Amino acid sequence: MKVCSFNVNSIKARLDLVLQWLDHRNDDIDVLCLQELKTEDSGFPAAEFEARGFDGQVFGQKGYNGVAILSKVRPESTVKGFGQAPWDEQKRFIRARIKGLQVINVYAPHGDVRGTEKFDYKLRWYEKLRGYLEGNFSPGDPLLLVGDFNVAREDIDVYSPDELEDMIGTMPEEREAFGALLSWGLVDAFRALYPPKKQFTWWDYVGGAIWKGKGMRIDYALCTSALLKKIAAVDVDLWPRKRQKPTPSDHAPVVIDIAVR
Repeated sequence: MKVCSFNVNSIKARLDLVLQWLDHRNDDIDVLCLQELKTEDSGFPAAEFEARGFDGQVFGQKGYNGVAILSKVRPESTVKGFGQAPWDEQKRFIRARIKGLQVINVYAPHGDVRGTEKFDYKLRWYEKLRGYLEGNFSPGDPLLLVGDFNVAREDIDVYSPDELEDMIGTMPEEREAFGALLSWGLVDAFRALYPPKKQFTWWDYVGGAIWKGKGMRIDYALCTSALLKKIAAVDVDLWPRKRQKPTPSDHAPVVIDIAVR
């Protein structure tokens, strides 16, 4: 099974890009987890994905946020949101059970500079996510948590630790929140498989950052130890990011290759 996490930065703006990318990969993606849809459920182009065999589960929001899990195998169950209205005003969480595997797709808050409401909300959101895992799962479960986490976990995950020190995404409080999430019983699958590798998933649109290698790794595949032994590879596919037409997202997709029965 190949599971992909892709922040598309507007599914309407990026639809042609995503479809061309699926063609480029010969439609080998089995589960497609999308973030930052920027559209309500009714505006999601479900028909285009259904034509490719995907069952679409969407938790959308007009103009902002929004997540979806598209699967070629109909999910056994789907949950949209945390189940608490204050936390679900922003559509950032969706999960599905697919072939016995719990797949959770999230779009973490971007945050802001220290001391702002958005900064505090980001840290509280991470606490909420960890609490959700504690209340619904065990670290012994086969669980995959993917998405845009808006945190570069370590200095190796940014192009210049000095230049980006204490910036949004690298602040110690954000990294501590990310670490607390991992401490529940999750493993950063990419880093576990490729300890010394420097690989980014996001590049600013400004200044040709993608061509200069000025990026950050903020999109992750986190998994329980029970699942890690089944993960054969975690790849960042640069093909859709290095396009001029159609206009790319500022993120590249992360593809996780999992051995399932």
